[in-house]
Amino acid sequence: MKNKIYFKGLKFLYTIIFVYILLFFFDKENIGIIINKFQTIFYQLIPIFVFIIIVTALINYFIKPKMIVKHLGEDSGFKGVLYAMIGGIVSHGPMYAWYGTISELRKHGLKDELLIVFFYSRAIKIPMLPFMIGIFGMSFTIVISLYILLFAFIQGKIINKLLDGKQND
Repeated sequence: MKNKIYFKGLKFLYTIIFVYILLFFFDKENIGIIINKFQTIFYQLIPIFVFIIIVTALINYFIKPKMIVKHLGEDSGFKGVLYAMIGGIVSHGPMYAWYGTISELRKHGLKDELLIVFFYSRAIKIPMLPFMIGIFGMSFTIVISLYILLFAFIQGKIINKLLDGKQND
């Protein structure tokens, strides 16, 4: 399955390269504009990507599950919600890559409410924020991000009420 997905990605990449080559021969003026715009955006994103990689590496190196659960356990309150939101925002990678860590955290006492807040907050992707700002503007990006966080909190409270009194499995 993984090879099939990898092949589709390569197929898409080769298709895009082929389209750019065709544009080079048939529309040299616009291909130059496109390449310049791509370079501008790419160079603006490099510092953001470097920052994200460094912060993620530091978090993964210094923060362990037992340290996290201390702030995400039964008595965590709003501080726990805030940490779950921040954790969801800065987390990256595919969701299934988090299952092992989440399982470990649940064994140490992670509340289901905070787990839902974490997963819902993952909808805010730091690498995508510059694109959103560029396309939709700063105001829209801030408002939609705040709505995502508000509804992460609400979803967590709903789960908390639905599972009221039930223990983690």
